[in-house]
Amino acid sequence: MSPPPPPLGRSRRRGSRSDQFFDPALDDAELGTVRDQLAQGRWSEARTLLAATGDDWDRRGHRVVVLAQATGAVAWTRDWLLFEPESPDAAALLACATVIGALRGKEPEQRARDACRDAIRRAPADPTPWLGLLLLARTLGTEEETSQLFDEVRTRHPNHHHAHHLMAARLAERHAAAGQDPLHEVYDFAAWAAEHAPADSPLAVLPVVAHAERYRVLAAAGQEPADPAASAHWTGRRARQVLKVAFDWWLEWESAEHPRSRVDLNFLAHAQFHDGRIAEAAALFHRIGPHNTPAPWSYPDRDPQKTFLAARNTALGSA
Repeated sequence: MSPPPPPLGRSRRRGSRSDQFFDPALDDAELGTVRDQLAQGRWSEARTLLAATGDDWDRRGHRVVVLAQATGAVAWTRDWLLFEPESPDAAALLACATVIGALRGKEPEQRARDACRDAIRRAPADPTPWLGLLLLARTLGTEEETSQLFDEVRTRHPNHHHAHHLMAARLAERHAAAGQDPLHEVYDFAAWAAEHAPADSPLAVLPVVAHAERYRVLAAAGQEPADPAASAHWTGRRARQVLKVAFDWWLEWESAEHPRSRVDLNFLAHAQFHDGRIAEAAALFHRIGPHNTPAPWSYPDRDPQKTFLAARNTALGSA
């Protein structure tokens, strides 16, 4: 099972690798600044930011995961815990930083699990340490464990955005050899989540995400062309139906307030572009601005920077 392209890049720098063109902080400028301060050992700014975030669970999860990717995050957060041994914020950040380290092969997997369990003990209502375990299980765990952890996150926050994306990616990998199947469980899962979410929830875009994740799997298995432009995956009846519903939702409900809104917009722009709906894609590229993401532009094994820029330039008429 191949793991998803991890959005672990930093801001663009001259001579950087293409995946570093993407900033996981997205449009949260304050988060990006605090992450860079944490990398310098200044954990007090992270302490202030997470305290101000409170129980906005989607924003808290987004901020903790991004801070966890800072250079030296494990060591600096341990310093914070020495200063505040009972801090649930420090424990959650250490948990996710250790998970990121484990996924990068720099921390033992069991240490990451133990750190998450410690954070859960300190704040049982917080879905963020469970999100850390789900991130770990998404790549290293079993299907059963991934499903159980997803349920734990949903118990605490039923519409958790990041958790639903992780679950869609994992479900899409089932039965890769089966090829195109409009009844595949990832489509049922995404439709169920969108149907049960509030009308203004960005989970309305999850069926499009599921469609892209399934393409990633099918292309990697040789069931679809590696070039999405050569694939009919985006132009079938089912694809166009879910894409229309998601785009109509964006026109009515989309707001910049959700911390991961740019993730959804990248999936939506990718799908519109490959369905040949260039005007709609152009509107989405304008809205995305500089906040593009590796997924799905890297699917199945492509340079996400070059792929994004080529699509954007074509859509905006500047190719």
